Amino acid sequence: MQISTDTKLFDDLSAVLGSRARSGDFELGLYGKDGSVLEGQPAIVCLPVDTEEVRQVVRICHDHGRPFLARGSGTGLAGGAVPVGDPVIIATAKMNKILDVDLDNRVAWVEPGVLNLDLSKELSPLGFHFAPDPSSQQVCSIGGNVANNSGGPHCLAYGVTSAHVVAIEVVLPDGSVTVLGDLTAEPHGYDLRGIFVGSEGTMGVATKVAVRLTPNPPSVRTLLLDFADVRDGAATVSAIIAAGLIPAALEMMDKRAIEIVEAFVNAGYPTEADAVLLVELDGLPGGVEHGVEVIREVAARHEVGNIRVAVDNEERELLWKGRKNAFGAVARIKPDYYLHDTVVPRGKLVEVLEKVYNIADAYDLIAVNVFHAGDGNLHPILAYDSNEQGVMERVHAAGRAIVTASIEAGGVLSGEHGIGLEKRDYMGMLFSSHDMATQDLIREAFDPQGLANPLKVLPSGSRCSDSFRQHVPEGAWV
Repeated sequence: MQISTDTKLFDDLSAVLGSRARSGDFELGLYGKDGSVLEGQPAIVCLPVDTEEVRQVVRICHDHGRPFLARGSGTGLAGGAVPVGDPVIIATAKMNKILDVDLDNRVAWVEPGVLNLDLSKELSPLGFHFAPDPSSQQVCSIGGNVANNSGGPHCLAYGVTSAHVVAIEVVLPDGSVTVLGDLTAEPHGYDLRGIFVGSEGTMGVATKVAVRLTPNPPSVRTLLLDFADVRDGAATVSAIIAAGLIPAALEMMDKRAIEIVEAFVNAGYPTEADAVLLVELDGLPGGVEHGVEVIREVAARHEVGNIRVAVDNEERELLWKGRKNAFGAVARIKPDYYLHDTVVPRGKLVEVLEKVYNIADAYDLIAVNVFHAGDGNLHPILAYDSNEQGVMERVHAAGRAIVTASIEAGGVLSGEHGIGLEKRDYMGMLFSSHDMATQDLIREAFDPQGLANPLKVLPSGSRCSDSFRQHVPEGAWV
């Protein structure tokens, strides 16, 4: 059901943004979805170009009692950017400038619409990069990385976004502007920056972000190991870590993933293998070469087949092209996919993988597994055809079963995609009611009216959720 736009609200926003306040069917349809399988309907789409315009938009929403939702590139996979309750979308794509690069202090101030990979490309000639590298890094924005505390293959050694954000300029839900964190080594007071990173837009809108610059490593080696049994591949992952080696990245793909990736990118992946590990080491040349030998020795004890070491940067990029295009390659077998994101102990990888296959079979779906093996961050892909009658019910039921299996194995709900709408109602699997009430108290301190991306992350039952739910128009998707 399309909810009618509030004319006065639109007029007030247009007075600030002119033609960059939009309510046409095309824009509303475009901004009603993100990278998940969920969708909603916004009231108005706003395209601000600076902090002052964001401040005025938020203030107008506050005065009208209208919810708002900050949106980056819309690549999120948990429904965090899906509009709920007739909100105003604040799209930050036009706020895409790198404002300042301070090499002495290894910090850069950027706007939230800067794309992840673009930032690293700009920094690379200076000898630096931005370490978090989600698979969507060609199109995902820094603002979205902050919202979801994004990771990526290299977060095993370098950490997720929160480890690389020093300070954030934020427009709070009442329209005031503040800076959370600062550039000093030991900031005073509570770590409000750390609270904001990963809050999924429920505490305000990031308008500038100070990110840490990571030096480009002097030496990089990338290896592809194949195994005839996925169990041996998983055992090798644990054995590498147990040997005292923390690779920059340690990725795993199962047989079905190998087959579709190789058909898609022709990277030379061994399609006869049951599993492959993509391992990257970086650092000083001597340490990197020692690491390569450690991996060879460990893998030999776990029935490794072949070990391929990229001979140059071109081959390295080709191997990574296969990994980072794995999700898109699923289209070779089915037109649609549902991607989950849970974390399990490394020792439980094989156990949970087997359950994922059994769950997919039980619901007549195809499971493809590509994941960050080093930290146990699973990304099971359920491939399907949305034109098939009743398939979405099976997909969502299978997704819930996968989450349940992960939690029962001692895992957690999400490693990097966030909670959003997708896992909002699963929070009780992991957190007690007291835990969630405490989280809601923090959220309410930032946003007493519950206007910032409402009804996300925390399930109904909290004060913010319940008070806002009273104002959701009848028929709105919640």
